[in-house]
Amino acid sequence: MSDTGTAGTVRGEDEVVDLCRDLIRIDTSNYGDHSGPGERKAAEYVAEKLAEVGLEPRIIESHKGRASTVARIQGEDPSRPALLIHGHTDVVPANAADWTHDPFSGEIADGCVWGRGAVDMKDMDAMTLAVVRDRLRSGRRPPRDIVLAFLADEEAGGTWGARHLVDNHPDLFEGVTEAIGEVGGFSFSVNEQLRLYLVETAEKGMHWMKLTVDGTAGHGSMIHKDNAITELSEAVARLGRHEFPVRVTKTTRHFLDELGDALGLELDPEDMEATINRLGGIAKLIGATLRNTANPTQLGAGYKVNVIPGQATAYVDGRFLPGHEEEFLADVDRLLGPRVRREDVHADKAVETTFDGALVEAMQTALVAEDPIARAVPYMLSGGTDAKSFDDLGIRCFGFAPLKLPPELDFAGMFHGVDERVPVDALQFGVRVLDRFLDAS
Repeated sequence: MSDTGTAGTVRGEDEVVDLCRDLIRIDTSNYGDHSGPGERKAAEYVAEKLAEVGLEPRIIESHKGRASTVARIQGEDPSRPALLIHGHTDVVPANAADWTHDPFSGEIADGCVWGRGAVDMKDMDAMTLAVVRDRLRSGRRPPRDIVLAFLADEEAGGTWGARHLVDNHPDLFEGVTEAIGEVGGFSFSVNEQLRLYLVETAEKGMHWMKLTVDGTAGHGSMIHKDNAITELSEAVARLGRHEFPVRVTKTTRHFLDELGDALGLELDPEDMEATINRLGGIAKLIGATLRNTANPTQLGAGYKVNVIPGQATAYVDGRFLPGHEEEFLADVDRLLGPRVRREDVHADKAVETTFDGALVEAMQTALVAEDPIARAVPYMLSGGTDAKSFDDLGIRCFGFAPLKLPPELDFAGMFHGVDERVPVDALQFGVRVLDRFLDAS
């Protein structure tokens, strides 16, 4: 981060921790409907912080309380294609009784900022605000236009956030050709001479499914061969226990090749899981990118213990690899069988881009400047982000929210987990890297 700035102002890496704590303290829990607090307060907070440094942010409310904030920074060369930096302000719910520190306190302990959203993804929101505020206070315009989008509803598929903006306000992203967002740029320490930084270039598609079986209602004391619960339970068990075949996509192959080079190993294509098991805390993130997945998450049936219900339902979180959607759905239907009715609750495509070009070079340059043993490598995210919506505008999307993490931190376990937290020095590192990245991009 440059030391330039006007007298009395706070530099970005000094401000980022307070920004992150402030955002965590704003409860934006997303329950998948409109029963939560919404993102309006967070949108107003972000807009205020941007307005303080001369921007004219716009708050767009797609539904009462469901709000996103968008602003554009004019670059030195407006004729160049613009860059989008996007982040979401909603978080998944948290039960305070399960946490060491209150999930909405933003407490600092053990060198970390604790709270729901600390890594998913109010850390990146705070880093973006810190960098932008520092640059604008010190009069350092970026080389090209930057569009900032702080979005609602990502945790429920983005319907009221990114999807709403792309469908109804595409003009806000005029001229944007590339974007950076969440779940990328974090470190994996190989040894004392090499640290890999995983940049997301692909993500699995999703089919969140409702499964329904109709049976014959009856008295619980009778012999009953058409029990909807029995039929559905057997189908859900088959699906939940099924191990889909390994499919190594081009992104995952690139990552595994880089990993093999870093570890000095020749990877066995017949035993990819053995390789993944070497990855420690990020094994869960990478392992799910080797195959399609379908995890049952909810069951529902009946209203009284002595009444056999006429219907049973279940919900499944299905994820498919790029290029493998048809195979995935065919496997699901075969496992479920003819009695189970399947319908999508939310579906979205898989996305994938190549790991090359000036933007990737800018990432590597910025990382090495702050961490001399850094090497940027591509990987696929097993989940999904707002990149799916922005891809519809022809925007090439990457996950790049840079964090240098201690090797012992279970980073993958922080996402939607208990005791979510981000190291203070990782936030400050991210601010410095992002600032250099903007200059290089």
